[in-house]
Amino acid sequence: MKIEHLAIWVNDLERMKAFYEHYFDGEAGEKYHNPQKNFSSYFIRFSEGCRLELMNKPDIPQNLNSSILEYTGIIHFAVSVGSKEKVDALTEQLRRDGYRIIGEPRTTGDGYYESVILDPENNRIEITR
Repeated sequence: MKIEHLAIWVNDLERMKAFYEHYFDGEAGEKYHNPQKNFSSYFIRFSEGCRLELMNKPDIPQNLNSSILEYTGIIHFAVSVGSKEKVDALTEQLRRDGYRIIGEPRTTGDGYYESVILDPENNRIEITR
């Protein structure tokens, strides 16, 4: 078995698509739009691993997505970039481009080398080697 995809409700579908394409080398499929449900989405493919589905429906309530508060449910997903140097480089690029780094690159107690960033809508992403 494998995880096929992960889905995120987003406010700005085009901005989020551009973020994952630019920083994580994702490739978006065609935009899906269902006018009856006022629903749109993109599936973002990566070179390996599961896909990411970005979904938008204007009447979905806002998620708190607090970078401070902890709550039950999915809290982050991790993207492996292949090396410590790539973790450091991508983290610095995101910092220069104005994105929040909420966990500086480090080796965690469970042995991962990672940083933690927030995407444009405050979803947590661990960037791992």
